[in-house]
Amino acid sequence: MKILIKNGRLLDPASQTDRVGDVAIAAGRIVALGAVSADFHPNRTIDAQGLVVAPGLVDLAARLREPGHEHEGMLESEMAAAVAGGITSLVCPPDTDPPLDEPGLVEMLKFRARNLNQARVYPLGALTRQLAGTTLTEMAELTEAGCVGFSQAEVALADTQVLLRALQYAATFGYSVWLRPQDAYLGRGVAASGPVATRLGLSGVPVVAETIALHTIFELVRATGARVHLCRLSSAAGLALVRAAKDEGLPITCDVSINHLHLTDVDIGYFNADMRLTPPLRQQRDRDAIRQGLADGTIDALVSDHTPVDDDQKTLPFGEAEPGATGLELLLSLALQWAEDSGAGLMRALAVLTSEPVRVLGEALGSLASSTGRLVEGGVADVCIFDPLARWQVRPEVLRSQGRHTPFNGYELPGRVRYTLVGGQLAYEATERHAPTTA
Repeated sequence: MKILIKNGRLLDPASQTDRVGDVAIAAGRIVALGAVSADFHPNRTIDAQGLVVAPGLVDLAARLREPGHEHEGMLESEMAAAVAGGITSLVCPPDTDPPLDEPGLVEMLKFRARNLNQARVYPLGALTRQLAGTTLTEMAELTEAGCVGFSQAEVALADTQVLLRALQYAATFGYSVWLRPQDAYLGRGVAASGPVATRLGLSGVPVVAETIALHTIFELVRATGARVHLCRLSSAAGLALVRAAKDEGLPITCDVSINHLHLTDVDIGYFNADMRLTPPLRQQRDRDAIRQGLADGTIDALVSDHTPVDDDQKTLPFGEAEPGATGLELLLSLALQWAEDSGAGLMRALAVLTSEPVRVLGEALGSLASSTGRLVEGGVADVCIFDPLARWQVRPEVLRSQGRHTPFNGYELPGRVRYTLVGGQLAYEATERHAPTTA
């Protein structure tokens, strides 16, 4: 399939490209950027005038709900949601049922995803068997099966000796370990400690649940030299520790979710279970610090933290409701909203969704490491084409994900994906159903 994208605004943070031009695609690769030879004869021409032509988005945290949670999301529905959001590559945590602690499970997931011909899926393997925190998995075998790193997902690892051994092993073989910093005992609440949780009578998670875990992780990184990616920071104090650790030269990266970039604990309102998230939403000073950290580069990537939850689990009382929210189709729009609110600019908004997540993944991407998340001649043709001026209203009926619960229900957001190409194939094209609600 030969595709010609004409007259688009080419935006590529990796090369700092920002110019109007054409893109020629053939055999799954970008064969020309800017000026295209008259000898190129496409099967399909896309008029991108007034649209942004960007690298396909890379999401470092998206649960696809298979295997084991098919009632909350099927691979077909969640992959369709990904490409509708302009996402061409995504990382899925290992907290499936059963967890991704065996090579056969990883291979099955990758095979299923590959056959859908949509976004590329990069699984994280379980750091410990059954995520139980006692016995390390066979990291070498899981890496051969396709895992790009190892994680405990949301299960805090209480035994620091196990974590030390995991980091020693990972450092020896060059694997990365993905950890969400949360103390196993202090992190058992359902809302951020503070006046809102107290007024609502909800059990609290103090900021020290994050900072204590960060101190432990940093000490073990100093001892082992292991590469650690910190998942979904939530506090200003935690971010300050990360900034200091980076200044020290520790091999760490970090991300934050779209939810914590925009929301605070006040948004819980009167026990709105759509705001039941992990980690919990914190105070405005934390939200403001996260926004600044994403702008100045302390935070490397913005993630959807996509976790589809069914109605039965979200209509329970707040403390009993399952944490999580759909996010794949909101990732780009909420990044653009942040860029608009903060003045960070469109280039930085795209960087934290493309080139920066790729830098986190590094050599784990294999042969695609040099061209994923960027527009480059000869590189893989993973492309997101979106209208930056379109605005749309978030409503359950317009979401492709099987999970329809989001804290942003009813919000009007900027930016709408028009086309998504994965490996040179048109994986998504906007329809009237997904047209903007306002001009």
